[in-house]
Amino acid sequence: MARVLLVAATTGYQLRSYDAAARQAGVELLLASDRCHVLDDPWRDGAIPVKFDGAASEAAAVRAVRERAAAGPIDAVLAVGDRPAVVAAAIAATLGLRGHPPPAARAASNKLSTRRCFRAKGLPGPWFRLLAPGQPAAAGQAPDMTFPCVVKPLSMAASQGVVRADTRAALAAAVERVRRLGARASPPLEVLVEGYIPGREVALEGILTAGRLQVLAIFDKPEPLEGPFFEETIYVAPGGGADTRSIAGAVQRAVTALGLTDGPIHAECRINAEGVFVLEVAARPIGGLCSRVLR
Repeated sequence: MARVLLVAATTGYQLRSYDAAARQAGVELLLASDRCHVLDDPWRDGAIPVKFDGAASEAAAVRAVRERAAAGPIDAVLAVGDRPAVVAAAIAATLGLRGHPPPAARAASNKLSTRRCFRAKGLPGPWFRLLAPGQPAAAGQAPDMTFPCVVKPLSMAASQGVVRADTRAALAAAVERVRRLGARASPPLEVLVEGYIPGREVALEGILTAGRLQVLAIFDKPEPLEGPFFEETIYVAPGGGADTRSIAGAVQRAVTALGLTDGPIHAECRINAEGVFVLEVAARPIGGLCSRVLR
């Protein structure tokens, strides 16, 4: 029986779906999660205790999994969530298993790194500025910046903390709001300010094999996502319409720019008269229970 390691947070309520899929496929599922490191197996799931808060935690997670792997081989590594995806990539690389390269997974999990990778490869995208912790919003107001713009925390998912600002006053308020949201973050929260890209929004779910994209689904987001907040509501599939090929091509170029090679990816795109703009690519499957619609 194949043995698959699933790296996930304990708050990942989609884990039951993966457990059911593993049972149906005849696969043994081994869990690594950020469960309590003090109590002995508090959830009674046999999970390997790991953390998702930096390079030291990645190294500790790799050691813990290698110890468990000594009792029986692990055939594949999967991840649910952005931070678990980074740890999963490090584990897969150490065990000699196929997966996204760790540097690529890290780049995909950080909005600033993603923007820099896209720009370096000549992909279309907005202007962007980084605000370090404590740096005033005015520092991001370069002469070439335009409104509207968007304020984003570097490392939150599901559009958390993403705010549109149409004026300088609104920009300052948005930066303050995002910083309050991440007041307890460690390390301190960095904020990205970038140009707003108008257009309809879609999400692409796919799998990479040796860097080649296989599209599993394209989801339309029928409700206008124009701000000031960008809460996720409804996904409709199949989506993409006449732009399906252009969307797939843009995402293929984006994953190549990031260096992602093997495993699931989830991409968010905007489409307007100028073409397809890839907003971000995550080195993991779609979040929540949305994956249940894929058969």
